[in-house]
Amino acid sequence: MRGRTLEETTEAMLAMGMDPQRVRQLAPHRSFPGNNPSNTLLYPSLTPRVLGQIIALYEHKVFVQGVIWGLNSFDQWGVELGKELAATILAEIRGGHTQPHDASTAGLIARLRAPPPLRGR
Repeated sequence: MRGRTLEETTEAMLAMGMDPQRVRQLAPHRSFPGNNPSNTLLYPSLTPRVLGQIIALYEHKVFVQGVIWGLNSFDQWGVELGKELAATILAEIRGGHTQPHDASTAGLIARLRAPPPLRGR
């Protein structure tokens, strides 16, 4: 949260013995305004349960931010487009009429529609 000014960054980099020209190039990218809180999550090991808890935490965070800002975080224009595209693609995966897609999407649909490979014993 503290941040680091351009002057502080420049001074620290020069004190480390970095080339002044390199310092001029890099210092703006290593300076930060501060007052940007962050979260640190500590857990004994990453298990499916812990991963689920982390996902739920971020879903709740997004929801609460939307409430504070007065918007529906899960119903934005980009989300709506994603829902429309997903519905069309899901119908195609299930065997419906295919629509023209970019090469990447068409390849994924074809792979998902293909029968599963036989596995040897």
